Amino acid sequence: MTDSFPRHWMADQQRSGHSLCLILDSENERDIRQLLLNSSQFEQYVSVYEGTDIADLADAGPFIFTLDQPGDGRIDQLLKHPQRDWGWLASLQKGDLPKLIKHWHERLLIGMRPHQALYRFHDNRVLARALEQLSAETYPPYLGPAVSVCYWDGADWKTANNPAPDSYPVPSDPLWLRTPVHPSQANEILRINAHRYLLAEHVKAYADLAELHDPDVWLRDRLSQADAWGWHEPQQLEFLLVQSLQAPAYTLAAHWQVRAGETPAEHFERVYVLRGVMP
Repeated sequence: MTDSFPRHWMADQQRSGHSLCLILDSENERDIRQLLLNSSQFEQYVSVYEGTDIADLADAGPFIFTLDQPGDGRIDQLLKHPQRDWGWLASLQKGDLPKLIKHWHERLLIGMRPHQALYRFHDNRVLARALEQLSAETYPPYLGPAVSVCYWDGADWKTANNPAPDSYPVPSDPLWLRTPVHPSQANEILRINAHRYLLAEHVKAYADLAELHDPDVWLRDRLSQADAWGWHEPQQLEFLLVQSLQAPAYTLAAHWQVRAGETPAEHFERVYVLRGVMP
C-alpha cells in the first residue's frame, strides 16, 4: 500500500512552517513505540495519560511523538500499513505540543462519575467518524491547536484542515460525542473502563488473578459472558466481574448458568439473591 499521500501531506505541512507529530495507539504498536522512544529526545514525546486520572493506563495509552522530517523512516511500517489502525498524524504551530496535550486531557473522559467512559481520540477510526459528522466550521473545538490532520478512514487516506487552530473550552454538549460508535469501539471502551474499575476498586484481587491468568484475556472472557447473558447495565457488569474475581479458582458455580426461558433481568436477580446463600 502506497505511503505517498501522507508523505506529501507531511512535506506540505513542514514547508508551511508547521511541526509534525504522530498520535500513536501505543497498546497495539509497542515495537514502533519502543523504536521511537529509543531514538527521540525527551522533549519529543509525551505519554498522554501520564498525569491524569487514568495514569494507571499510561503504558497501554496513546503517545504523541514529534517528527523532524516528512521522510522519517521510523514510521515506514505505519504508513505502509494503515489498516493496522495505529493512530493518525497532525501538524501544529511551532511550540504548540503542550497545548495539544492539554486539549486532549480535557476531552479524555466522557460523562459523570462513577460511570465515565474513555474517549479514544487516538484511534483513527474514532477521528474519521467524528470528522465525517462535523462540518468544517465546527472543527476547531474538536481539533483544538492542530492545524491539519492526516488519517486513514478505513478505505483511503484523508486530511482535514482546521480553520481556526487554537485552545478552546470543552462545549457543554460536544458535537463529536453525538457520532454513532462502532460496535468494535464500544467493546474496547467497555474493556478499558472495566480494567480501570478493577484497578481502582479491587487491585489486590486483580493482581492475584494475574499470577494465574492473563488479566486481559480473563477480562475479555468475562465481558463476552456478560454480553451472552444480556447483562449490559453497569450494576450487572460490576457484579459479574467482582463475583468472578472472588469465585474459587475464578470459576463461577453451576447455578450461575442461565435457565431455559429466563430473561436477562430474571437471571441477574436470581444469582444476585443467591450470592449470599450459596457458595
